[in-house]
Amino acid sequence: MQETPFCLRVGHRLPYSMSNSNTTDFTNPSTFILLGIPGLEGAHVWISIPFCAMYAIAILGNFTILFIVKRDPSLHWPMYYFLCMLSITDLVLSTSILPKTLSIFWFNSREIDLSACLTQMYFIASFTAIESGILVAMSLDRYVAICHPLRHSTTLTNPVVAKVGLAVVLRGGMLALPYPFLARSWPYCRTNIIPQSYCEHIAVVKLACADIRISSYYGLFVVFSVIGLDVSSIAVSYTQILRAILNLPTKDARLKTFGTCGSHLCVILAFYIPALFSFLTHRFGHNVPLNFHVLMANVYLLVPPMINPIIYGVRTKQIRDRLFHLFTQKGT
Repeated sequence: MQETPFCLRVGHRLPYSMSNSNTTDFTNPSTFILLGIPGLEGAHVWISIPFCAMYAIAILGNFTILFIVKRDPSLHWPMYYFLCMLSITDLVLSTSILPKTLSIFWFNSREIDLSACLTQMYFIASFTAIESGILVAMSLDRYVAICHPLRHSTTLTNPVVAKVGLAVVLRGGMLALPYPFLARSWPYCRTNIIPQSYCEHIAVVKLACADIRISSYYGLFVVFSVIGLDVSSIAVSYTQILRAILNLPTKDARLKTFGTCGSHLCVILAFYIPALFSFLTHRFGHNVPLNFHVLMANVYLLVPPMINPIIYGVRTKQIRDRLFHLFTQKGT
């Protein structure tokens, strides 16, 4: 007997007869099913331990940075304002995925509402672009501070810092806006199972039974325009910074000045390397195991929020001293 063709938009019911071991019924057509880490379902509880630890460190570390900068007026400078923006962005990024991921690992709570899925997709895309923009702003701050120190206080005033922050947020928000609208416009007729632990854009639209080249090309445009432009800007800034450092008269002065940039360079590498690896393997790494890709897709959203406050806490003398003073003050 000939099989009945079907192609349903989200909101229609998928006949039970069409389901098999690899698909699921649209018992609630407005939901998707997140698998977590495919192939490692038996290890979900164990995987949740480092994930939960990373999230706890990210929450504690970033809130500590915000608290220290807010409390100490001597830290009310552009570098620390941008650092606070980075901490807020990291808190939003990690909170966008971890609560749902842990609910999958601990309680097998795999369903996610369509609206919640699209909202999560938007927050991940927008705040990833925002974090990239903040890293560019921080490199600009270091460039002015090292290459034009006498003009730093007059160039990067509080209103200028606020405008830069607003421009970064608007850029990220506007570039990510088409993602959920495009994803919602496609017809879905294959399955509502997402082989991920969160609603990543391309993983969702791949479920559509339509030509999704618009979504795919737009995703490529955003990634390469944002990362290409931002990495180029950072590279130009640090090329000028390196030239200025090498022109300093003494070795001690060169080491001290380069040390002020070391923490920022570590943060840049920790953000861009996992993000680019995850993006490229998702689209071009067809031989990469799915569970490894999903792990990397989580790592690039979890590791930077965890290590950023650690890097700045350890390598930035002002924050390290304030943190030490805070603990010793409580101890007495």
